[in-house]
Amino acid sequence: MSRDDSILDPAIAERLKRTPDGLVCAVVVEHATAEVLMVAWMDDEALERTLTTRRATYYSRSRQRLWVKGETSGHTQHVREVRVDCDGDTLLVRVDQTGPACHTGTRTCFDTGARLLLAED
Repeated sequence: MSRDDSILDPAIAERLKRTPDGLVCAVVVEHATAEVLMVAWMDDEALERTLTTRRATYYSRSRQRLWVKGETSGHTQHVREVRVDCDGDTLLVRVDQTGPACHTGTRTCFDTGARLLLAED
C-alpha cells in the first residue's frame, strides 16, 4: 500500500516512516504504570483499526496478516493513547492490559530477568 492509498488520516500517514515492508514499530506500555509490555509491528490498516476501535491491532510478520490482541487468548489491550516519536518511525501505544501481554503467559515480554546491561548504582 502506498502512502497515496493509505486509509490513515493524511496528516498521520505523512509523519510515519515505514520499513520497506510498510511497517512501523509499536512499543506497547501499560497506561497506568508505563511498564513496557511488548513490541509489535503495525501497518497503516492496523494503526487505523487501532485508532478507530481502541482495540490494539497489529501486523504479524510471521503470519503475514493483521491480528487483534486478545482475539483468541482473551488478553486484550484497550488503547488509551498512541503517540508518534520525533523521527516518525516508532509508535508508543499506551494500553490498559487485561491478562498477560506476552504470548508465553508472562505479564510482559521483558519478564525473562535477562539483563544485558545493569543499571549503575
